[in-house]
Amino acid sequence: MFQKVLIANRGEIARRIIRSCKRFNISTVAIYSDADADALHVREADEAVRIGPPPVAKSYLQAEAIVQAAVDMGSDAVHPGYGLLSENAAFARLVEAAGLTFIGPTSDAIEAMGSKVNARKLMAQAGVPTVPGSLGAVASVEEARRVAGEIGYPVMLKASSGGGGIGMQLVHTPEELERAFTSNRARAESYFGSGEMFLEKYVASPRHVEIQLLFDAYGNGVYLFERECSIQRRNQKVLEEAPSTFVTDELREAMGRAALSAGRAIGYRNAGTVEFLVDANRNFYFLEMNTRLQVEHPVTEMVTGLDLVEWQLRIAHGEELGFTQSQLSCSGHAIEVRVYAEDPVRMLPSPGTITALTLPVGEGVRNDVSVEGPAVITPFYDPMIGKLIVHADNRENAINRLNEALATYRIEGIKTNLPLLREIAASAAFGNGQTTTDFIAKLQASK
Repeated sequence: MFQKVLIANRGEIARRIIRSCKRFNISTVAIYSDADADALHVREADEAVRIGPPPVAKSYLQAEAIVQAAVDMGSDAVHPGYGLLSENAAFARLVEAAGLTFIGPTSDAIEAMGSKVNARKLMAQAGVPTVPGSLGAVASVEEARRVAGEIGYPVMLKASSGGGGIGMQLVHTPEELERAFTSNRARAESYFGSGEMFLEKYVASPRHVEIQLLFDAYGNGVYLFERECSIQRRNQKVLEEAPSTFVTDELREAMGRAALSAGRAIGYRNAGTVEFLVDANRNFYFLEMNTRLQVEHPVTEMVTGLDLVEWQLRIAHGEELGFTQSQLSCSGHAIEVRVYAEDPVRMLPSPGTITALTLPVGEGVRNDVSVEGPAVITPFYDPMIGKLIVHADNRENAINRLNEALATYRIEGIKTNLPLLREIAASAAFGNGQTTTDFIAKLQASK
């Protein structure tokens, strides 16, 4: 096993990786910006390296400085966590070129899925269902109007390099498309350095269901069932659960086979997730592949009993998967909610100083958090404070456990989305499993 791993990330995911490394007696190296000098992930790692000033572009996105820190500290591997540089093929190549192990897929696999246009082509070739749309990038507004006319309005105009809901625009008419094409391309160039865009047919009120994969380096792969992540705000997930109330055994098997085909098409290894849109008739369509650990991975851990970070380490070190698909089972029901420093009404970041924090405890309750007491939530990074995960023998009991846990969750000093999470968890629509991607909009409209 590895002797020392540098964690190229921060906050709760850095702490999560440290916990699994400790079980293998692997030394850990944290990196930190000046804003995180006193952060828990820095104190809990065996060693730590300052990487730059607070702005993320000058610290956690400094790929060359991070790889040099890994070399200087005598690390033999780098874990990227999620977000930041985790899906940056150039960063993975730097790690590989330095003679270190990147704990994740190969740089080629990351690059293959990094372009949504390229990924759609690859998936179509692999027989994975994709949403009807342009076969490649649309080069001009005239081409976009032609394609939209063929597939029918409304359509989604999407940035090929987009993510987190940025670079997506719903378009209902040719006139809207003309305006959106220019503005969306400018935004994509600004955020992602590429204005390449493509078109997809708009799927109304879908569910967002994803399949967790594990592949070793010897071609063995399994799917670890599904997570439903339909409850979102600004196209970013707020609540995830497993299993999905909407997925039948037959659909689960079909989506699992399709996800494995997606992974095999690019020679994937390590942990990855294939995201699908599922329409009201249970047709499913490839959305994208996340070539990294997901924020919501604890949901899968709770229902399978597997430690996904542990298996990332094992696979990266060259171990074969220790189980086959038929040996896997899904036990009980798990729900995760993301606790953000944000205004619960406007749903915009609300950084500041946490003056008091009380986390819920009890059977089947797990907290993956970046802070455990008074602390500053800076404006420089994602405002997620942590994740609350609950597990029980069935969905009804898991919802009851979630409601009880949220009732005792206390954060003072800043605004958080806890009121919104409590409202969601207690709603009849959630209890009934009516969880489409427009869930929050419908909840707000019902008031």
